[in-house]
Amino acid sequence: MYFTLRQVQYFVLTAELGTISGAATAARISQSALTESIRQLEEQVGSALFSRHARGIALTYEGHRFLRHAKLIISTVKDAEDAFTAKIDNVSGTLRLGVTNLVAGYFLSDILARFRRVFPEVSVEVVEDQRRYIEHLLISGELQLALMVVSNIEEQFALSVDSLVRSRFRVWVSPKNGLADKSRVKSSDLGDQKLILLANDDLLESISGWLQGEDLMDRVFLRTTSVEAVRSLVGTETGVAIMPDLAFRPYTLEGDRLEARPVEGLSITLDVGLVWRQGSPDTDQAEIFKTVARDYHAKR
Repeated sequence: MYFTLRQVQYFVLTAELGTISGAATAARISQSALTESIRQLEEQVGSALFSRHARGIALTYEGHRFLRHAKLIISTVKDAEDAFTAKIDNVSGTLRLGVTNLVAGYFLSDILARFRRVFPEVSVEVVEDQRRYIEHLLISGELQLALMVVSNIEEQFALSVDSLVRSRFRVWVSPKNGLADKSRVKSSDLGDQKLILLANDDLLESISGWLQGEDLMDRVFLRTTSVEAVRSLVGTETGVAIMPDLAFRPYTLEGDRLEARPVEGLSITLDVGLVWRQGSPDTDQAEIFKTVARDYHAKR
């Protein structure tokens, strides 16, 4: 198998923009050249990466799988460049980093891998726990830094927060559910649906107020701490779920397809960011990790 970095970059750009014309304009090449690049890439990997439809293109199941590897390829090349250009090349020691559950599953791995490749002499000790306990460990000085959900930080006067990502909530549905036919869903459309909630990382706290205001709490029939369980249940038409975009994947582990629709009047977001104790010493390890995390999310 042989393909070029340029082909991978064009593939990622097309996947993110969702149209050949938009990707070609962004890449400053002709649509025919971009289409040919993708065709050659599909030939090399042995699978169709995009499906075509009236509104543009969409990633296939194989396309979604390849997208993660493609982003890792681009990230690794960037890390190789950084390894030779980074001015702080003699940093060592230990970074004690706190994370909350959802962040550990969807944000930590790529950032941590990049950090370790560029700064291999820094040992990172990761502590995963509930938000309140992570706040306690930061204030007590047992953690230097945390990467966590920051929407409901309680100790705001003791902690500094740098938000990286703001993730909106949408309703996840099976394509066979009637809600999938709507471009936008009204809260009244959820009145006859079974709702599945993720009881993890303050999601219940974030969404419960809205559900109560729309008289939808009595439609909740299941709370789970497993994102994969939420996906599987939605994929098998057991119910629908109101979830943040950061956790959305268009396929379940079983291969069932999922779709997400915006909900009118639902404006709350789940915010993820960096947190540290106000007035704490600025260690090289923590400052470099902040830079890597900010740079990573700025390019997503």
